[in-house]
Amino acid sequence: MFYKIIGVFCFLFIVGCTDGTNSEKAHTVLIEQASVAGVEDELLFDSINIADRFDYPVGPPDGKGYYNAQGFGANLHLGDDWNGIGGGNTDFGDTIYAIGNGYVFFAEDIEGGWGNVVRLIHQLPNGKQIESLYAHCDTLIVSVKEWVKRGDPIATIGTANGAYLAHLHLEIRDSVRMEIGGGYGSETEGYIDPTKFLKRNR
Repeated sequence: MFYKIIGVFCFLFIVGCTDGTNSEKAHTVLIEQASVAGVEDELLFDSINIADRFDYPVGPPDGKGYYNAQGFGANLHLGDDWNGIGGGNTDFGDTIYAIGNGYVFFAEDIEGGWGNVVRLIHQLPNGKQIESLYAHCDTLIVSVKEWVKRGDPIATIGTANGAYLAHLHLEIRDSVRMEIGGGYGSETEGYIDPTKFLKRNR
């Protein structure tokens, strides 16, 4: 195991010495190598994938045509609920966009009150990693192990398989890969107010 881990870091050094023209391919190989070495939790970001700016997940860059129907903290809500200004299901099928550069580590239908969920990991310029979570989606556009850029389409707005009127539930977490949770709760450790974060990091 020790030699495998050393191999991963040697590989990183070699990748860092290239001109970056094959960075996406290198990232794929690097993630596979890390998985073999048993260090799959340690994502390795290069400069082109650092998240230095963030946009809104709908109506980018500033959420035009949408409103936050239930903000962070309202009724113990752990995220923001984004709805189209037309109300009802008028926003059903609208595109959801990555709020920043990142890596897709989860994209699947977990049913119940969540429906289709996408989870991205973003690395900030200071090296800290955060997570964005997009729930109740109708269609998933991205798959696990993909790298995305700010503004890339990742899913469409849904109803969690008919559980709600169409909207996007967005969470931002400063503790990555936590349990999915319930979307509501009095314990807010690990969660960030999405709208405040986005406004601070435009």
